[in-house]
Amino acid sequence: MNIAFFLLPKQDVVSVPHNATLRQTLERMEHHRYTAVPILNNEGLYVGTVTEGDLLWHMKDKDLSFDQTHKISLADVPLRMSNHPVHVDADIRDLISLVKVQNFVPVIDDRSRFIGIVRRSDIIDYCEKNIWAGQSKLQSSM
Repeated sequence: MNIAFFLLPKQDVVSVPHNATLRQTLERMEHHRYTAVPILNNEGLYVGTVTEGDLLWHMKDKDLSFDQTHKISLADVPLRMSNHPVHVDADIRDLISLVKVQNFVPVIDDRSRFIGIVRRSDIIDYCEKNIWAGQSKLQSSM
């Protein structure tokens, strides 16, 4: 199965630019109620994924108040997790191995440009539907 079937396209994905401030990142995540978002550079390349934890740990470690967050670049925040992207032509097995440990998997094209994400919940929904459909067929053949 082609992983593009599960793709949430870039235009529908909440992301942050790599040159955003800590405050801009916090506000975007709060507004959309996300705990993690992809970071993209000016060329549209996937840079990494920032999480609430990354932001909070940085604020704690640097003893920052919220009022100071507009002065801090997102680039200065260490990312504690490494959300690996997959190529759009990747095997579904590669996708599943990543989605087990990531809430979403960034997807890139041949030029390493970010084209969207695959959400863990979409994979689980697909599997659930196929499991129930398979069980129904099995029960009806008995």
